[in-house]
Amino acid sequence: MQHYLILTLISDDKPGIVERLAQIIQQHEGNWLESRLSHLAGKFAGIVQVAVPEAQREPLTAALQALGGQGLKLVVESAQATERAPFRAFRFTVAGPDRAGIVLEIAQAFAERSINMGELETDYSSMPWSGEPLFQANGVIEVPESVDMDELHDDLDSIADQLAIDIRLEEDQP
Repeated sequence: MQHYLILTLISDDKPGIVERLAQIIQQHEGNWLESRLSHLAGKFAGIVQVAVPEAQREPLTAALQALGGQGLKLVVESAQATERAPFRAFRFTVAGPDRAGIVLEIAQAFAERSINMGELETDYSSMPWSGEPLFQANGVIEVPESVDMDELHDDLDSIADQLAIDIRLEEDQP
């Protein structure tokens, strides 16, 4: 029987981190399933889903925890599939001048409607011509079937006007 683990990790960014994790997972008959890994401000951070035979769960967890002595902060959590209520998936994008509170305003609009943010990726850069700070975000939300999409669009339009940003929302195509 397969057991699922979720690993979260952070360390100073240096070559070989992914290779070392993959070695340990492979040595314990594990399978690297999904991951999101990123270099942020000189650190390497990520989240990884691993499938492992039940008999290898504890040995794999112990081997991964041993990496703590090598400068890697790692949390290992057991995971299992759960039943989810029906939803519609939408992709959203946000772009505009950077300022504090953009993520909060959008997250509140989603949370007020019990909308789950399944993915979120943000980026901070400079606008091409002016050099002004530019904030960009994209992600996927899981919208319960009961949500009034017209109200959600109106709320997002209001946030966009208030913060002088562009927010786009379109149904995700499988």
